[in-house]
Amino acid sequence: MTRTLITRVVALCATVAIAAAGVPAASAHTWVPIPPGPADLFVPRFEGAPAVANPVASRPIPEHPYLADNGSNSMHNDAYASDAYAHSGPLGEDPRINSATYGIEECATMAFDRAGRIVALCGGLEGSRLMLLDPESLAVLGAHPLPPRQLNPEKSPLEDICAGAYFYLDHRDRAVIATTNAQIWVVGQQDGPPGFALERTYDLGEHIPDGDCLVAQLPDWSGHIWFVTQGGGVGTVDPESGDVRSIRLSGEQIVNSFAVDETGGVFIVSTHALYRFDRGPDGEPRVTWREEYDRGSRHKPGQLSQGSGTTPTLVGDDLVVITDNADPRMHVIAYHRTAKDRPRRRVCAVPVFEEGTSATENSIVAAGRSVIVENNYGYTSPLSTMFGGSTAPGIARVEFSRSGCATRWTSDEIAPTNVPKASLANGLLYVYTKPEGVRADPWYFTAIDIHTGRTVWKRLGGTGLLWNNHYASIYLGPDGAAYLATLAGVMRVTDSDSS
Repeated sequence: MTRTLITRVVALCATVAIAAAGVPAASAHTWVPIPPGPADLFVPRFEGAPAVANPVASRPIPEHPYLADNGSNSMHNDAYASDAYAHSGPLGEDPRINSATYGIEECATMAFDRAGRIVALCGGLEGSRLMLLDPESLAVLGAHPLPPRQLNPEKSPLEDICAGAYFYLDHRDRAVIATTNAQIWVVGQQDGPPGFALERTYDLGEHIPDGDCLVAQLPDWSGHIWFVTQGGGVGTVDPESGDVRSIRLSGEQIVNSFAVDETGGVFIVSTHALYRFDRGPDGEPRVTWREEYDRGSRHKPGQLSQGSGTTPTLVGDDLVVITDNADPRMHVIAYHRTAKDRPRRRVCAVPVFEEGTSATENSIVAAGRSVIVENNYGYTSPLSTMFGGSTAPGIARVEFSRSGCATRWTSDEIAPTNVPKASLANGLLYVYTKPEGVRADPWYFTAIDIHTGRTVWKRLGGTGLLWNNHYASIYLGPDGAAYLATLAGVMRVTDSDSS
């Protein structure tokens, strides 16, 4: 089946399912619950028992002066791309789920403004819009359209990350968004009735050739906006003058976001190498160091390219961690991130998951002096998880010490594409799992003990296609509720005594 046909089948299935449930067409303020799956009554609703909080000791991540607070500013939580929260999430005390669907679009990236409201980038086959959501009811409070999607005949829209995956919330609660027409938009919030207003536009067209597109953007510690493109472009924008400087990594692609630290380092992984960039005297991106990794021999099912599927994650005050794409097993690799010359920059590498079935397209989670990585091998589209299907199992914790790195535990849970998140306050890793061989196609919000790797509890989200998260991330709101986008909308998970 071609990718175009897969896309049409999935879109048709989702449209039919939503239409059958009586969901109106998407509009600025339309919302109803995600329709229940056809087999919700035939699978367990809850498994396990409530957790007892067991915090994870971890060095605090510095607050970025040009981002909203840590845990609230972007898909990966903070400038270090830690995917970890300092506050707690649901413990599993009779967890409740409410949801909302806004039509055929997925709100994969979320942030939280100072009022605790959700700022979400929601996209479908036609394009994206920025939405402001009530954190309890999930009602749409306001929406702002973005330029339409420019469909690529060579790639399924379900795998196309051009200007539809990442944005960040800055220190003034403004959303900074990459658009499909080679621009960066700065969108603020309106006073009075909730809503948005476009405040500034940076045009990058001269630095992005035809066929290329923006992927992600983040500010460095001085406030300059860095951006990356799928075709290997790396650039900076002076936020005051709008001046743009860029370079191109010849023969390389960039398909994920990046991380920045307080020393001025910008850490970017391409399909061939991990880089540290620093801003040069004229604002231009300057390669400080480059480390090639084993990119393997093929584009594995479950990844968007032949190369690392991770956003670089910064650990402590010294490490940057990625995965490679090696055969027969993928490795978690740690490097010294300092700008100083080192005879050996790579600290250690450890293989994870089974031979022939290891790949990830999601960011690593930092938890103390360890990281957690998820296996996504085998996911090629939402059809991969229909009719009882699922992907290769595996969630692993790798710990770093003076003697190197070692795998501390590996879970057999199956999380096809979810960006997992950790609560350092309660010691739980949150993932979204899909067991194999269960024809009802249940999807579970799942909590794993970070210390032991034991599955503590699972709560059914729903059954069927509409409950597939398709690469969306879990988020923990300031009130401790957990949020996750599916193909049809957003779900909210809370303990019964906090809902």
